[in-house]
This record gives sequence, C-alpha cells and structure tokens, in this order.
Amino acid sequence: MTSSRMPDPAAGQQPGLSDDLVIGVDTHKDTNVVVALSITGTVLGDARFPATTAGHQQLLAWARAHGTVTRAGVEGTSSYGAGLNRYLRKQHLTVTEVNFGDKAARRRRGKNDVLDAERAARAVLADDATAVAKTLDGPVEALRLLKLAKNSAVKARTQAVNQLKAVLVTADDTLRDSMRRLGPKTLLRHCAALTPGTELTAPATAAAYTLRSLATRILALSSEINDLEKQLHTIINTHYQPLLQRLGIGTDTAATLLITAGDNPDRLHHEAGFAALCGVSPVEASSGRNSKHRLNRGGDRQANAALYRIAITRLSHDPATRAYRDRRITEGKTPRYIIRTLKRYIAREIYPLLTPTTP
Repeated sequence: MTSSRMPDPAAGQQPGLSDDLVIGVDTHKDTNVVVALSITGTVLGDARFPATTAGHQQLLAWARAHGTVTRAGVEGTSSYGAGLNRYLRKQHLTVTEVNFGDKAARRRRGKNDVLDAERAARAVLADDATAVAKTLDGPVEALRLLKLAKNSAVKARTQAVNQLKAVLVTADDTLRDSMRRLGPKTLLRHCAALTPGTELTAPATAAAYTLRSLATRILALSSEINDLEKQLHTIINTHYQPLLQRLGIGTDTAATLLITAGDNPDRLHHEAGFAALCGVSPVEASSGRNSKHRLNRGGDRQANAALYRIAITRLSHDPATRAYRDRRITEGKTPRYIIRTLKRYIAREIYPLLTPTTP
C-alpha cells in the first residue's frame, strides 16, 4: 500500500524526479515505511511495503522510480531492518544505521512512521548519521547467534544451580546429610540418580523429585553449553585464528569482540573507531584554559568488559605488561588508570586481527 504521492513508473519520467536521492526507512515487524528525499532535501514521496523479500524488491523499485538511489538510512538494521539491510547491500546501496531521531524535531512535529523515515533520510543527507550498518552475512553473524544460545543456556543453568542449592537447604535432614560432603559434579550425578517415591504429597518425596529434575536439567544444559563452545571455537579458529593466539584472548572473549566489530570491521575505518565502539577511548572534556579528558562510559559494555578481562589476565601472566604497570605506578598513576590505558592499547592491537582470513 502506498500513498498518493507515489509516481507511476509506467508513465515515464515524471516532472521533479531527481537524478540522485536518499531514502529513509522506518522498519517494523510486518511493514517498512520509506521516504525519498532529493539531494536538496525535498520530499519526493513516501510509501509502505511489507517486510518480505517481495516487499524489499518493491521498495527499491519504488525508490528508483524517483531517480538514482545511492544511500539509505535505515532504523534497526540489526533487528526488524536486518533483512532489508542485507537486500539493499546486495543491490550496492550504502546502508547507514540511524539510531535516534532528532528529539527536538520530534517535540515540534510529533511522531509517526512517515516522519521517522523522513528523519532517517535527512540524518543521512546531513551526515548526522554516518555509522555504516553491519552486513550480518558472515561468520561473525553465526558467532552472534551461537553465543546468544550459549548465554541463554548459561543463564538458565545458573538459575537451576541456585534453585537446587536452595532446595537442599530446606530438604529433609536424611536426604541432606547424604549429600553434605559431595563435590559439585558428584552432587549433580547423585541428585540425577535419585528415585523418589510416588507419594509426592510428602515433602521429602517432593524434594527428591525436585532435586532429580533440577540436576537432570543442569547436566543437559552443561552438555549444550559445551557443544556451543566447540562450535564457537571452530568458527573463530577457522576464520580468526591469529586472534586466539594472543595472550589472554579465549573463545568467549574473541567472540564478544568480533560481534562488536561485525562482519565488516572496515566500516570503522581506523582502530580509534573500534576503541570508541568498545568505550575505551578517552572523551575530551576541555573548557577554557582547562584541557583534560574524562572516562568514556559509552560504547559496547560487553566488549569493554572483554578488554578488561584480557588486561587482568596479562597483568597476571605477561612480564611486559607487569613492567608497564610498575613503570606507570612510579609515575604516580593509579591502578584504575593503568587498566584503562591497557584496554586502549589492547583495542589497538586487536583491530587488525578482526578481518577474517581465508580458511
């Protein structure tokens, strides 16, 4: 379904069509709303298309009926707009991620799908939005999906372990005493092998039944986590083997950093862009005669935490890192300051390793 401003491609080139234009798209679960802007900022039309493969084709055909399309500003390129993002990139368009609209303009003009799409197009036209979208079509996207499943399994296992321990605290003394000195793995196997009676109205029987259920779940989740860990390691070892060869970088840490950079790390242009994306680049906070920098609290906090773990590991096992720490301490720097600088240096070291190698 399209608006009345949509041109008729069969009628030939219409008056006012531009030779170059920018489109903005407000993405949703079922539909995508698109607005076309000329390079002078004139609204050429708006339309609504289904969020399907056929809808993506219709959207681009509609935009090209207005002129030559070279750039697109899309909201939610990693969620509802993922499919459209992949399609437009295959059609050789530059897709820019538009995260937030102009709040001041939203207060003045209100909000609807067409206005959001127009704001996305204007953000690209004015170079307010410059972040190139992730491609979502390579090994890093596979890592993201597998790590999502692993994180979910780890969270569920942790919850089940805490529940099992809570049940043991209040369980029947006879049942609890039989498990008092068992180690974690032996305890799980013991609970999984329990044979509760059939009278579940008895608290002791219900406790044994619950312990068996939780232990069985924990063992199954542990097996699932181990399998996902192997899959993650296989992908990273195949495409990003040099990353795993650096001290302090394991499978989980490497996956986190790769997911932050995406399948097209060249979109960051420079290692400083990756550092900013990880929240380890100092932010200038100068005013008047005062020239200083403050801590960057933005960026991907999971990537920031991954760099922190690498820094801590190297402080424990790398003589060169410890020597650097000792030298900066003699200069009067605090341990927190030293870790921040280490994270920045590690980001610089890792950036060239984010490009996949040919397996």
